[in-house]
Amino acid sequence: MYPYKPQTAFHPGETLREKLEETGMSAKEFAIRTGKPEKTISAVINGKSSVTPEMAVLFENVLKIPASFWLRKQKRYDEYLARQKQKQELEKAKDWAGKFPYAEMAKRGWVKATRNAEEKLQELLNFFNVGKKTAWEAIYLKAELPLFFRMSLKHNKNPYAVSALLRYGEIVTKKIQVKEFDKNKLDEVLPTLKQIMTGEPQDMLCQIKETLKTTGVKIVFIQHLPGSPVNGVVRWLDDHPVILMTDRYKKYDIFWFSLFHEIGHILLHGKKKNIFLESTDTREKTKEETEADNFAAQILLDDESFEHIRTVLVTEKNIETVFEYYANKYETHRDIIVGRFLKENKNQKYKYLYGTIKEVDFKQPDKAFKI
Repeated sequence: MYPYKPQTAFHPGETLREKLEETGMSAKEFAIRTGKPEKTISAVINGKSSVTPEMAVLFENVLKIPASFWLRKQKRYDEYLARQKQKQELEKAKDWAGKFPYAEMAKRGWVKATRNAEEKLQELLNFFNVGKKTAWEAIYLKAELPLFFRMSLKHNKNPYAVSALLRYGEIVTKKIQVKEFDKNKLDEVLPTLKQIMTGEPQDMLCQIKETLKTTGVKIVFIQHLPGSPVNGVVRWLDDHPVILMTDRYKKYDIFWFSLFHEIGHILLHGKKKNIFLESTDTREKTKEETEADNFAAQILLDDESFEHIRTVLVTEKNIETVFEYYANKYETHRDIIVGRFLKENKNQKYKYLYGTIKEVDFKQPDKAFKI
């Protein structure tokens, strides 16, 4: 529910003028009786100056109207002016609000479903915990907050959807309780994560979450938000590394590569001021992104093993048996081999293999993947 907002309010000077007329007292006489300069009283009567607490007490002494009455009048008028100013700012921000995937955000319960433009604006401000559009820009485009110290969405194709994704991750993360972050422990659980990947448990996301919790890492799984070109994000919140994962491409191999990519950032570049956003919406890869890519690739299937598999695949007719055989031999997943093979081999005769990769879907967390 939205609070009641009066459509209009009058300056207390209006009431003061009426009371002086009722008593037959001039502004000059009232000024003398209150001990205030005549120009000050005139300014109040004309609505150009506010009634201060000191003046309210003097008004009470002369007019026998409680000081609280004058102060309430002034407070109500000041609030009215502030809301009018905000209303003007909100009117200017309508175009800004229209750039967010509001309908999808409402569908997910992030904001209230409404068709009222003013309510949409207010919901977005509440969601981002800011007072105005320029505050959102300061955080997400100019990176003026420590949480965003090394990342700006200024050059992102859709900073609006991406900022919504990041903000939702912040909100959810605050509810997750984990142990103190232990970098060595995170390194130790990498084999466990690979076992989850190869085992394909129905509660895969839950097992990943619980495994990472033991290391002090928080992870949030978010359905792909339309317009947001993000596979994963890693950042630090409240002294804990936080991973946000999306099901953007809904492919098993991409999901696991992205997960180990983000973990690579934590282990290799784990500085608390860093934010790494894995996205195809980049002009060129940074050194850190390349290092995280290499980390993930070697964890999932090292170069030497893949080169051996590739030489076999290009000569083998029944390649499906090759995938299964080497997935078991190198303790990885069949889709990891398929995905990497397709990435490095653009021959159209292998195109059908894309359809054999399992899908990942966050709509049903307890059934995260399917064929």
